Amino acid sequence: MIIDSRFAAFPLRIGSSAIDRRGVFAEAAIPPRRKVVEYTGEKISLQTSLRRIRCILFGKNRPGHKRLYLARINRGYSIDGAVGGSGAEFVNHCCDPNLKWRKVNGRLFFYSCKRIRKGQELTIDYHFGPTDNPVKCLCGSRKCRGTINRPKTTDGKSSGGSRK
Repeated sequence: MIIDSRFAAFPLRIGSSAIDRRGVFAEAAIPPRRKVVEYTGEKISLQTSLRRIRCILFGKNRPGHKRLYLARINRGYSIDGAVGGSGAEFVNHCCDPNLKWRKVNGRLFFYSCKRIRKGQELTIDYHFGPTDNPVKCLCGSRKCRGTINRPKTTDGKSSGGSRK
């Protein structure tokens, strides 16, 4: 599998990941602060996003049978990378990522935040919201916080950061 070159500024491939099933890997060195790939897919309303989440989590497709590739771009819309995605939906979470995202005019771009070596897996911090049932992190980073969710502060609110 490869990343759709129309949306990637560098050669990238999809391969087996030590983090989770599949991941995206650099086929060439990527300098810091460079646009790497656009996260594409079907632009859907938040109501449609919630309907798809419920269908995956509680419908006929039991957890583990299908994955969610939803990225929230603003208060009203998300991008579903499972429908027409560029391949960027396979970028895995890491607590010490080498990518950050930028939302520009309803589009989502991944930028390198440090030098990425050829063959290195591309990662991003998903910044899932705080919850009483956090999702376990498998990134293996020395900076791993143990969960892909943002921690709650002492007042019970989120500690900040972007939301995917």
